[in-house]
Amino acid sequence: MENITQKEIVIEFFERNPKRDVKHPEVVDGATSEYQNRTGNVFRDPDRQIRKLHQAGILIKVGTGIYRYDPDFVENKELESFTEKKEILARDKFRCVQCGKGLQDGVRLEVDHIKPKDKGGKATIENGQVLCAPHNYKKKNYGQTETGKKMFIRLYEAAKNIGDDEIISFSAQVLDVFEKNDVNGHIIWKK
Repeated sequence: MENITQKEIVIEFFERNPKRDVKHPEVVDGATSEYQNRTGNVFRDPDRQIRKLHQAGILIKVGTGIYRYDPDFVENKELESFTEKKEILARDKFRCVQCGKGLQDGVRLEVDHIKPKDKGGKATIENGQVLCAPHNYKKKNYGQTETGKKMFIRLYEAAKNIGDDEIISFSAQVLDVFEKNDVNGHIIWKK
């Protein structure tokens, strides 16, 4: 049996299918069977590998559950880094915008992209925010904006069920901002 990682199997799959929009089930089926044939092991979480490759800028997410590998895009892709870190830190008063802690509280501060780089977020002052290391880690790993949008969808639905017009209106306004700015468009909200 071959010694190959799950990540390498997924990359090989996309390299064999360059510049083609591939639906998620095709990737999962192809990668899991290839991995089992070559290693004798079961590929437990292909979704994670696909997501990580997209986040690393290797795959382009064309639509919900549709990915494309374009070698030219990968070679030419430059993930932007902030050049205005000092301005962003000063604007946010050298404190985490989530918890308010700063260096004097013993936390490391990081300048974060509000709209992530891998989703087209630019390294601009407007798209930057100060987060402490723990909140930046949580945002990256728990999908801060996804969690927020889902929370407001649940709040909107609960308010509709009991007829609370004030909360319905408030939640709808927040969700409209998500829609207007194309943030987490893969999470569908039905008015």
